[in-house]
Amino acid sequence: MSGTEARTDAETVRVWLVERTYSDDEQNLIISTYATPDGARYYRQERALTTFSGTDSGTPVAREVAVSDLGTSDPDERERYAAEAARMAETHEQDDKL
Repeated sequence: MSGTEARTDAETVRVWLVERTYSDDEQNLIISTYATPDGARYYRQERALTTFSGTDSGTPVAREVAVSDLGTSDPDERERYAAEAARMAETHEQDDKL
């Protein structure tokens, strides 16, 4: 299976990191958005900034997530998500971290 294929089995899907943002509010969250290679579906993970410490091993560039945990991407974001997912899959191994 190549790094750009989304499905790994009937229950999960591989998604690639397409965006990382920081919240402006008091929660101090880092929001990582992952998308399927076609950009149509996404997964969002929020982590408290305080969880990033010297022992943190980084942000995974790809994840396996349950299909039921995916949202449907906004049509205006799909092309950008697909392009970024493809770039990440081409430049990183699926178990790399940033």
